[in-house]
Amino acid sequence: MRKLLVLLSVCALILSCDEKTGGVASNNGVTGADIHLYEYFNYGDSGVQMAGIKMIPIITPVDTFNVWTKRFGNNPRIKVLLLHGGPAATHQYMEVFESFFPKEGFEFYEYDQLGCGNSDKPTDTTLWVLDRFVEEVEQVRKAIGADSTNFYILGNSWGGILGMQYALKYQSNMKSLIVANMVASCPEYDRYSKEVLQKQMDSNILKEIKAIEAKGDFTNPRYMELLTPNYYNQHICRLNPWPEPIGRSFADLNYTIYKMMQGPSEMGIGGNLANWDIKDRLKEIRIPTLMIGARYDTMDPKAMEEQSKLVQKGRYLHCPDGSHLAMYDDQKVFFDGVIKFIRDVDSGQFK
Repeated sequence: MRKLLVLLSVCALILSCDEKTGGVASNNGVTGADIHLYEYFNYGDSGVQMAGIKMIPIITPVDTFNVWTKRFGNNPRIKVLLLHGGPAATHQYMEVFESFFPKEGFEFYEYDQLGCGNSDKPTDTTLWVLDRFVEEVEQVRKAIGADSTNFYILGNSWGGILGMQYALKYQSNMKSLIVANMVASCPEYDRYSKEVLQKQMDSNILKEIKAIEAKGDFTNPRYMELLTPNYYNQHICRLNPWPEPIGRSFADLNYTIYKMMQGPSEMGIGGNLANWDIKDRLKEIRIPTLMIGARYDTMDPKAMEEQSKLVQKGRYLHCPDGSHLAMYDDQKVFFDGVIKFIRDVDSGQFK
């Protein structure tokens, strides 16, 4: 009986501690006054529960369409919108954030941009321009109830372009920006591919790749046979095999949009983003900004570091074992750095 009373007392003490910390470790900086577990998993759904999934209407010059979002958590202080790459990949490879952000108490959103994944797929090609995507993100921000006190954007690759361009217009609605593996100048990206990365390849293999591209024969199976081991596995993701979410995401990529915006080749850029360059405007970004570079990335890590010094309040995170998807192949460095940055901004300790 005495042992039972002792056990009940210990359980009561643990429950009391959970109430005070919201069930989240107190060293995460989230206290009971801020968030409780039952609140974190309450998505505010009325009626049928949808696991945080919401279709958000987006007004465009063509028509109104719906984009797919999935919310994780409930934290009015930290709302992170994940912008996937491509252009026109899907949220699926960003599912890796589910392994890290919930235990930090962050509220975050996976999101398929218009034309991608679970979102509507209109066929009007006038929609696939950067400025239209910026307005889409602004409408998503309003729909998730984010503002300058809590809105964090984390964009990878093309998502980094979108995040930077959005910040230049709407940073007054943001708390912070995270740019993962994307330079602020597509011409620089193109030069780095041609002058550095391609020169690292076997000359005979590069010659054959260039011959296929010169013919515009991008659907030739031989093209991917050459690119996959010699470029993608070296600079996109260095894990073998690739994690399953990456495969799903790439398989669902909307090639029509990708070709229009990026161009048909990954070894450079040739679509309507080819001349995009806001490097000289980075000085206008005044919100705390994290730039993430990686040793084996398709983007020059030195350029990423430079960008962190061009914004008004920047920090650089280097992933020494990472490539373009460093959230996978240099995972600990990537997520430790991202989480610390968000914590520092949230607590007012960012410098």
